[in-house]
Amino acid sequence: MISSLRKAFLSGLVLLAPLGITFFVFNWLVIRIGGSFKNQLLFFVPDELIAKENLEMVWNALATIIVLLLITLLGYLSRYVIAKYLFSIGERILKNVPIVNTVYTSVKQIVDTFSSDKRAVFEKVAMVQFPRPGCYAIGFLTGDTKGEIKGRLNKKTINVFVPTTPNPTSGFLVMLPEEDVQILDMSVGEGMKLIISGGAVVPEWPASAQLVEADSA
Repeated sequence: MISSLRKAFLSGLVLLAPLGITFFVFNWLVIRIGGSFKNQLLFFVPDELIAKENLEMVWNALATIIVLLLITLLGYLSRYVIAKYLFSIGERILKNVPIVNTVYTSVKQIVDTFSSDKRAVFEKVAMVQFPRPGCYAIGFLTGDTKGEIKGRLNKKTINVFVPTTPNPTSGFLVMLPEEDVQILDMSVGEGMKLIISGGAVVPEWPASAQLVEADSA
């Protein structure tokens, strides 16, 4: 009976975990964003109402919505010539400030690289033998090797980014011959879930059912 109750509890915990984590993340964002800017953005609300503890979450949520709307408005304005000119002036000023220019330039390069307005950084999911033959790892194709590296290798190679688990923001860039890279059918999103979960979340593969049927036959 105790074992059955424990299993039931764990099953319920697994079902509630995604909902609980989602609520925690949104609650944290509302508190951090809304709580930080509500006094500046909600200047039109009387101070006695802002100070009421039972309305704190309401004001935080309202301030967060205003911040999101302002970011969206900024995105629309960035499409126009005048706004682009003003942004370029601000960018030049930041690039001339010591220390700040290093941080700003690095962050901007990362954001531009992964921006949705540009082509996808990761083209396909691949399986390669890494870090040694006989040991397989999941990676993402980022294009053909070019420039000096291509000239020195004197053969066609493919750039593959092999991320670490469970943090895919770090990893290794390996350049492999085309015949050593096995392209997979899964999407980039499915491959990322596989890596972040440490192999626990495996995407369905229709061909696997056919292989099972062939083996049973």
